[in-house]
Amino acid sequence: MGGVSDVTRPADEHDKFLFDVFAQRCPSRSTLEHLTGKWGTLAMVALHEGTFRFNQLRRRVDGVSEKMLAQTLQALERDGFVHREAQPTIPPKVEYSLTDRGRHTAELLLGLIQDVESQMPDVMEARQRYDAAR
Repeated sequence: MGGVSDVTRPADEHDKFLFDVFAQRCPSRSTLEHLTGKWGTLAMVALHEGTFRFNQLRRRVDGVSEKMLAQTLQALERDGFVHREAQPTIPPKVEYSLTDRGRHTAELLLGLIQDVESQMPDVMEARQRYDAAR
């Protein structure tokens, strides 16, 4: 039933892999974690709004620590979703933006966020009913 158990090479294609996020060692799993973790999703959608310097992005993503934002951006840059541009000025000016891949994925994440936000009145009612029944 559901895909390959690990990352495997298809017999007819020697340079492409089949990826299965459900397989423990599949590299797509860590990419999914980078994108769908709270800070990854928020950073991606914020960057969908435009280019940000680090502290601007940190203010936009309220509540993220400097360390977590730096780690998140580094992972997203490594995966090819975020572009980091450091200009040789004093002090250095570093800007973050989305790559083409990042823009595509950020649009999907933005749709998810908009869907969640639109359902929040019903979610809040469901939480109240659940809590009242406990």
